[in-house]
Amino acid sequence: MLVLAPDAPRFTILAANDAYLSATMRVRDDLLGRGVFEAMPDNPGDPGADGTTNLRASLERAIASRKPDSMPLQKYDVADRSGRFEARWWDPVNSPVLDGSGAVRAIIHRVEDVTASVGVDLALRESEARLGLERSTLAALVEHLPVGVIVVDRDGTPVLCNPAYARIVPECAIPSRLPDARARWFGQDENGHAIEPDRYAGARALRGENVPGSEFLHRAPDGRETWVRVSGVPLHDAEGQIAGALCVVVDIDRQKQTEARLRELNETLEARVAARTAELEQAHEQLRQSQKLEAMGQLTGGVSHDFNNLLTPIIGSLDLLQRQAGGGERERRLVERALQAADRAQVLVQRLLAFARRQPLQPVPVDVGALVTNMAELVASTTGPQIDVVVDVKAALPLATADPNQIEMALLNLCVNARDAMPDGGTIRVSVSTEPVAHHHRSGLKPGRYVRLSVADTGMGMDRATLAKAVEPFFSTKGVGRGTGLGLSMVHGLAAQLGGALTIQSQPGLGTNVEIWLPTSDEAAEPSGAKAEGAAPRAAGIVLLVDDEDLVRASTADMLTDLGYTVLEANSAKAALKLLDDGLRPDLLVTDHLMPGETGPALARDAQRRLPDIRILIISGFAELDAVEADLARLTKPFRQADLARKLDALAGDGEPAGAKRG
Repeated sequence: MLVLAPDAPRFTILAANDAYLSATMRVRDDLLGRGVFEAMPDNPGDPGADGTTNLRASLERAIASRKPDSMPLQKYDVADRSGRFEARWWDPVNSPVLDGSGAVRAIIHRVEDVTASVGVDLALRESEARLGLERSTLAALVEHLPVGVIVVDRDGTPVLCNPAYARIVPECAIPSRLPDARARWFGQDENGHAIEPDRYAGARALRGENVPGSEFLHRAPDGRETWVRVSGVPLHDAEGQIAGALCVVVDIDRQKQTEARLRELNETLEARVAARTAELEQAHEQLRQSQKLEAMGQLTGGVSHDFNNLLTPIIGSLDLLQRQAGGGERERRLVERALQAADRAQVLVQRLLAFARRQPLQPVPVDVGALVTNMAELVASTTGPQIDVVVDVKAALPLATADPNQIEMALLNLCVNARDAMPDGGTIRVSVSTEPVAHHHRSGLKPGRYVRLSVADTGMGMDRATLAKAVEPFFSTKGVGRGTGLGLSMVHGLAAQLGGALTIQSQPGLGTNVEIWLPTSDEAAEPSGAKAEGAAPRAAGIVLLVDDEDLVRASTADMLTDLGYTVLEANSAKAALKLLDDGLRPDLLVTDHLMPGETGPALARDAQRRLPDIRILIISGFAELDAVEADLARLTKPFRQADLARKLDALAGDGEPAGAKRG
């Protein structure tokens, strides 16, 4: 029961008894003082919900008439404290409470939960509807079954027979009587022996047997022979007495023909099994190669992550030394060389991450000619002394839209394939040019200008059949254990992802030419000296730096200190949170991504709950940071002071999403 104020249209809840609270899964404090329709809204998931509409009308009638208003049974869903609605049916009565002058002072809203009784009534109606549907479904099913069905009474008189039965055994269909019909049946078993009438399924079922299925060759009066399978069960009345029998007749003539055909096919079964075994062995080999590649990728990705952690303090420390310009010319030259070597190591790690699939595809404007020129030495050392590597890069090439790390991996892959196609040595020509593409070009690309990177060899070449399968995953012409069959497939996928294409031209004995077509870019390439830009000290502030790697943490702290920040360090999320709980109020949180215990993103959220305005930067040794929320700024290891400064600048302004933007 509820006591409502007559303040239409709000109808404020003044009181609620325990029975109402229990029935509606509410607590008193959630209801008192709220409008009844605010506290007890319609189920938004039920487009036909009309509880609030009908209740409002009843309350208004009670006020207008000053008499109790009984509502019809009303469906009014109730939400639990989690907001999940539960279907309920109610029997409501709204009674006005009048004062001495006859004015309505309040309304007593009494309800009785009749969900159970309504459910019984609904269930009964549904049961009757289902029963009617089942009857009509059964009749339609029997009528349209592809197998024959016949029902006989206890005297053997057919009372029901479907069309399929009449087609299979026309001489025994209604209006025939079973004894007379049985006399016209003639059948023989697998051994050609005639079957006695009393052995048929119908006769046995009338004796109380359950006949699971007996097969015999039925011969019709016109001489037509059909293999059939007949099953029979007795039908009982309410007293358990046999009232008839039901028989199912299945035409298995085609099945018997199939069995005969299978017996013939068994003569070639051994050859088929051997072929299938060979296919399975090939599939297992492909799976092993895939698992091996996956394991190599995981191992390489883990090693690359560790290298990034090692390179971070190396590059950071050398960068600081170079900026401080200390020592003589010789010392500065040594620092520059060490920094160049560290940068080359960073590029190598990026290539390893690309191989491990932990470097996401990042299309940027790329000078493919310069990339190939810089890769020439690596290609030559990879292919070996028996292979002559010729690099031909045309002048004034436009930039291409590509991922430089992935293109480097693709180039190495193609050169290794070319080397393997020349076991006795030969020449690999790597060329880069710009080519116009017209309609119906062999690449299938839309018309335009493209940068073409080609790798041509003087090897054995491929015939048409091999060429047609060249880009299929796991297809390889190399011996067992010498290739995964994934190289060209991955290069083909890379080219397509970048909006380009892969084409292959080859003839037996004349070598192979593989071309990667890349769309040209209208954007400018990133300046080569971007990393060496100076970083002026930033405004003073407090930075909480968290990293479990001591060397990385120390190097990053030096960079931050040099930028003008006051740095407090912690080697774990737990230690960082303790500093915050002890009263530390930093302006910035710079944290590693993956750490023992709580991760960097989790620490960021904990810090934001304590300090909503704190700015956050996540640093990771992995290139992919899909697990990091998009509103957290990110920086990939290794990095220089300028990279760190740019990220912190973005956090202070609007250039980069950051934790502080959450408000």
